[in-house]
Amino acid sequence: MSDAVISYGWEALPRDPSIVLDGKNNIKDPQPQTVASIKLPDSTLAASVLEYAQTELSTETFNHSMRVYYYGMAIHLQQFPGWQFTDETYLLACLLHDIGTTDKNISATRMSFEYYGGILALDLLSKELHAPIEQAESVAEAVFRHQDIGETGKITTIGQLLQLATIFDNMGGHKDLVHHDTIKDVTTHYPRNKWSSCFAATIRKENGLKPWAHTTALGEEDFPNGVLNNQLMQPYD
Repeated sequence: MSDAVISYGWEALPRDPSIVLDGKNNIKDPQPQTVASIKLPDSTLAASVLEYAQTELSTETFNHSMRVYYYGMAIHLQQFPGWQFTDETYLLACLLHDIGTTDKNISATRMSFEYYGGILALDLLSKELHAPIEQAESVAEAVFRHQDIGETGKITTIGQLLQLATIFDNMGGHKDLVHHDTIKDVTTHYPRNKWSSCFAATIRKENGLKPWAHTTALGEEDFPNGVLNNQLMQPYD
């Protein structure tokens, strides 16, 4: 594989998480991990996108994005250590995956928020911050497809990890991939602040504004209700 495929998480994986998990709940029993034990990239690019996300996102969405980073890295380190990508690339995808849901951006376009968000991410990284184009496109691809849940076809490594971590935080899916003590530590650093009701309201807002939105593919009522019924995260909300 080329250096770009390895560095930026372009390797193709099955889109169906049950296949990457070999039909099991997890590959190994998770062990506690903490925010302090998982390195946060500190490159100039990472710092710039972190600052951008803190400015553009609500506190609730920013905290969700950071939880997705730490949960995803916990999953990667213990369940799929062979998956190849730079931590920086995954962090960028986490910080930008919901940029299309801000009040400004959700009403700026008729496009579904993931697609408009992917365009914003691509422009920010490639045109403003001059990231390598292979990295910028990998992040955009993951943003485009982070709600492209399904059982057929393939997805990039970064895309699969982003799906696993967002479903974990939003709906309590794949609950056996991360230790409960990890959840406690991550939510202490990045509180949920009633994230379940916040995100469910965002889903309903987009579906109301854009009845054709891609989010409806997850179930116009099933998806927001599933978010509200997140039993795994209820104690931390």
